[in-house]
Amino acid sequence: LNPLLADDLVRAEAVLGDDGRISATALHLVERTRTELVGEVVLHRGGQHLRVDREVANTDLPLTAGGLSLAQGDHVLARIEHGGVRALRRLETPDERALMRVLARYAIPTEHSPEALGELAAVRAKPHALGARRDLREVPTVTIDAASTRDIDDAISVIPPTGDGALRLLVSIADVGAFVPEGCALDRDARDRATSVYLAGRVIPMFPEALSADWLSLLPGVDRCCLTAELRIDAEGHVTSVDVYRSLIRSWARLTYDETARFLDHGEVSPAMEPARAVMPWFRTVSSRLRLARTRRGGVEIAREEARVVFDPATGTASSIENVRPTSAHALIERCMVAANEAVAQWLVQRGVPGMFRVHDEPCADRVQDLEDFATNFGIAAGFGGRLSPLALAAFDHQITGMPSEAAIRAVMLRALGPARYTVLPAGHYGLAAPLYLHFTSPIRRYADVVVHRTLARYLDGDRAWVPNDPAVEVLSRHVNARARNAARAETDRQRMLAAQYMGDHLGEVFPARITRVRPFGLITQLDGSLIEGTLPLDALPEGPYSVDGREGAAVSPTKRWEVGMRVVVRVVAADASSGRVTFALAG
Repeated sequence: LNPLLADDLVRAEAVLGDDGRISATALHLVERTRTELVGEVVLHRGGQHLRVDREVANTDLPLTAGGLSLAQGDHVLARIEHGGVRALRRLETPDERALMRVLARYAIPTEHSPEALGELAAVRAKPHALGARRDLREVPTVTIDAASTRDIDDAISVIPPTGDGALRLLVSIADVGAFVPEGCALDRDARDRATSVYLAGRVIPMFPEALSADWLSLLPGVDRCCLTAELRIDAEGHVTSVDVYRSLIRSWARLTYDETARFLDHGEVSPAMEPARAVMPWFRTVSSRLRLARTRRGGVEIAREEARVVFDPATGTASSIENVRPTSAHALIERCMVAANEAVAQWLVQRGVPGMFRVHDEPCADRVQDLEDFATNFGIAAGFGGRLSPLALAAFDHQITGMPSEAAIRAVMLRALGPARYTVLPAGHYGLAAPLYLHFTSPIRRYADVVVHRTLARYLDGDRAWVPNDPAVEVLSRHVNARARNAARAETDRQRMLAAQYMGDHLGEVFPARITRVRPFGLITQLDGSLIEGTLPLDALPEGPYSVDGREGAAVSPTKRWEVGMRVVVRVVAADASSGRVTFALAG
């Protein structure tokens, strides 16, 4: 493996051994997509080498200084070249090293190509003009996001009901495709990235910030071209009709989740809310109607409790970990976006138009049994009965909501349910109990949404030359799936590194916790409150040695058993910020 890197495509000879295991030999590089590495400068026989993250490379690589004055122990960002690597720049601070290590590990580019940046002026020269679009500028429209959000790609409006009680929800989404032509350098960059990456303290946008945070963003008080999904929702929460069209909007207010929640929960009207004050009560109506519809069919809502890292503004280091629970405003936006995504998916399929769909399979019987067993360890009597229907899943979701161990149970539940994926083949989304689903509402941040927008635009322009189950779209779906997984892993690794940095100041302290996973090397344990995870090594547990059962649900010795869901009290004994590892010992 020494000449090779993680994610290399190789050709190899596969040999089946007498023990039934397959080994690969004679590896030859076919394709390498990785271009940058992060590592530490080390010396071998007087020459400088780069000691690369062992998640990426198995050996140290010859290093060319590239005009930098480097010493042993320096950390650098380097570019891969024939026979070695060339240093690009020195990484000065521990946090910068940790951040760049994560980005390099998952091959996430931090800079846009010169060709893409060269196209910005032409894109920004194209005006947000009405043309043949529907003029929604006089319709009260708001955006609701976190206070720190800069890439605003969705806005909502409500037209109150007339005599029949049915209101109209307008979900207007930035029309990225109208400004970024398919195949241009900006599009190629976005396609390669496939998603924006949200790391604690740093955002790696899919499009350059001149577009994502400015020209395409639905900023208040300015005209913006959009694609709008208009849903007619009756008094019982049924979506009775859907229309999709190009529009021109003007956001009346840029609201935050917190101030919107204060209005929804307590009727408090903030100064920013004044222009749209008359329509604000209807958002509460929309949320309740969509909630009723979701409750009837089952599934779970996505918004859940999360741990957020708080940075010290003076040092830039992690100073605390805060729990963030979803508010009524988060629920409103999630319900509106899910309803729009589902409506657009059905709109396309009803017209025989292919797309890139978001599919989530129902869990198999073994996974359902695992979840039921794990729930028992949390003190929950699940009683699924072999199959976990969407309604049964909703009942379980209600059962765990508000429990002290809710976050740990949800972590176990989400792993049991498995991931969703993009595919050209339309099918249901089990977790949302949606017969059809796709992503339409975040084209500034997700390339899958850009694909859907271009499909809609072709249909609206009269193009009917479709390829059923287009193989090219399926290939693109697999690429987007892979990039989305990498982004999620990078976000998780970054969170773990910062959590380990924070826990380094709490060595020796004792915390209550729950076991959330069992691995061959130890028990993965989540602290109550902060949701920080660490490892209880199996070889440090009493009454060993331990073996792990086939489902990785329990560690068992002749006299002792540790299972997912069990409560433990742990002491922090080690924290390595560079690797993101926190190690616990039993404290009771």
